[in-house]
Amino acid sequence: MSDLLSAFLHLLLLFKLVAPVTFRHHRYDDLVRTLYKVHNQCPYITQIYSIGRSVKGRHLYVLEFSDYPGIHEPLEPEVKYVGNMHGDEVLGRELLLQLSEFLCEEFQNQNQRIMRLIQETRIHILPSMNPDGYEAAATQGPNMPEYLVGRNNANKVDLNRNFPDLNTYFYYNEKHGGPNHHLPLPNNWESQVEPETKAVIHWMRSFNFVLSANLHGGAVVANYPYDKSPGHRFRNPYRTTNSPTPDDKLFRKLAKVYSYAHGWMHQGWNCGDYFPDGITNGASWYSLSKGMQDFNYLHTNCFEITLELSCNKFPRQEELQREWLGNREALIQFLEQVHQGIKGMVLDENHYNLTGAVISVHGINHDVTAGEQGDYFRLLLPGTYTVTATAPGFDPQTENVIVHPGRPTLVNFYLKRSIAPVNPLRKAPGGGQGGRMQAQLRITKKKDGARKQPHRGPG
Repeated sequence: MSDLLSAFLHLLLLFKLVAPVTFRHHRYDDLVRTLYKVHNQCPYITQIYSIGRSVKGRHLYVLEFSDYPGIHEPLEPEVKYVGNMHGDEVLGRELLLQLSEFLCEEFQNQNQRIMRLIQETRIHILPSMNPDGYEAAATQGPNMPEYLVGRNNANKVDLNRNFPDLNTYFYYNEKHGGPNHHLPLPNNWESQVEPETKAVIHWMRSFNFVLSANLHGGAVVANYPYDKSPGHRFRNPYRTTNSPTPDDKLFRKLAKVYSYAHGWMHQGWNCGDYFPDGITNGASWYSLSKGMQDFNYLHTNCFEITLELSCNKFPRQEELQREWLGNREALIQFLEQVHQGIKGMVLDENHYNLTGAVISVHGINHDVTAGEQGDYFRLLLPGTYTVTATAPGFDPQTENVIVHPGRPTLVNFYLKRSIAPVNPLRKAPGGGQGGRMQAQLRITKKKDGARKQPHRGPG
C-alpha cells in the first residue's frame, strides 16, 4: 500500500510540474513565481535575468529561451517580446506567461517545430515593463471605475511617450544627409527618461536584437512604424497621415503575418474600428511621439511592431483562455519571421571579426551593423538585392544576393584593409566594447539549419 501511495504522490508531483499556467490574472508575486516555475521545469533551455527596477523597486524580469541560455551564438538571431508597457493593458502580460509555459512544455514533448525554434533562436520575454502600473490597475480589476488607472508608471509618466525622439533627427537627415541608422542619443538622455525606460534602452543596447513586438490593448490591430508623422509638431497629432519607413513593405508583411495567424485580427472590424487586413501604419492611425517601436528602428538593429490585442484593456479572467487560443499561433509565427532575409559574418583577410561593420542594401535607406562577434542580420523580403559591407580602414565589398522565401541566405563578407589610416570602428550593438575577436565559424556555430543538442549544464 505504501508503494502505491508513493507512486501516486510521484505522479501527482509530475502533474503539478507540467500543469499549464492557469487562466487567471497574475499579480507581481504570482508573475515572478510563474517565471521561476517555468525555469525550474526547463532549466537547460531557460534563464531568468533582471534588466532593472521600476520606480517602486520591482524587478523587470526577462525569461530567456535558448539551447545555450546566457550565450549569444554567432549567426543565431535574438528576438524579444515586451508586455504590459501600459499597466492597465494586461492581456499581453498574461499571453507572454502562457507562451513561456507553452514553449517549455512543447520542447519537453519534443515538438519538432518548437525544438527547432529554440535551437535556432534566442528568445527574450519581458512580461511586464510596467509592474507598478499593473498593480494599480489590478487593485481595481476588470470593473475599473476610472479607465486610465495604472496606464502610466508610478511617476504618472506614459512609458510609450518617454523614449528619446529620434524621428525628428531622422527626418532632417533624410532631407539634408546624415546617418540613417543607430542615431545617437542626447548626452543627458538618462536624466530625461523614467527608470523603466532607461532599463529597456540599456537592454536594447546590450543585445543585438533583430525582431520585436510590443503587446498592448484597447484595439485589435498590428501597428507598424513610423508612429510619428513628420508634421507631428506643426499639425494636430491626431490628424492621420501615413508615415512609412524605408522598410515599409517588410513591416507590412510582418504585421500581416501576425494578423492572419491571429484568430480574428485579420477580419478588420474590431472594437468599432476597421483596419484593412487588421494592420495599420502607426501615424496613419494617430501620430505618436517618443514611442518605443520607432526608437527600436532608429537606434538599434531591431525591427519592432506594436500589437493591440484586445478591445477590453483588462479582460475578465474567463476570457483569457479564448484570447490565448486566438493568439498562440500568431505568437509562434511572428518569432519564426526572424529567419528570413540575409545574415552572415563580416571578417578581415585574416578571418578576424569586424565588429560594427555597416551593412547597406541598395535602394533601402536603412542600414544595420554587425554585432560584437562580427555577425549581422538583415531582414528582407524575397528578391534580388545589392548588398555592401563597409568598415573604417577597409575597402568596401559588394555582393548581389538572392533572398528566397523560408530561410535566410548566408552572405559572408571578407574585407581587405585600406592603405590610408582611419578612425577606429564604432561600438557594436550587443554591449561589447568593440575590438577584434577570432572568428569561430567552423567550431562555434552550427551550419545554417543544422540541429544541436540542448546544453546540459546548469541553467
